[in-house]
Amino acid sequence: MSTIQPVIITAHQEVLVGFYTTLFGAEEIFRVPEQGPTFYLGLRIGDTDLGLVTTTDPGTGAAPRILLSIDVADVDETLARVTALGGSVQGGPTDMPWGRRVAHIQDPDGNAVNLTQPIPAR
Repeated sequence: MSTIQPVIITAHQEVLVGFYTTLFGAEEIFRVPEQGPTFYLGLRIGDTDLGLVTTTDPGTGAAPRILLSIDVADVDETLARVTALGGSVQGGPTDMPWGRRVAHIQDPDGNAVNLTQPIPAR
């Protein structure tokens, strides 16, 4: 388990599982309860854990206060699959001066996610 673990609270756990599994190759590592409707689902993306907690009323905030930044092999290729999985593209891809290619998306629940990769050598 990661020392610090981001957890998303959602009313649409199945949709987010599909999004993070298909787009980033997330694997289920833990669920509570083991049988029946899931309250908590632990996913692993690379070497990081992400939790999804189900609630009927996750509430809405005025502005996002968390951003997931996920390294991918190819920002452009990953970005091309976002909308088909229920997410939305917010910006990019852009080569940043600090050596990363970055695109800004939102998952199907509206959570901010950055897709990042090292700028490929030219």
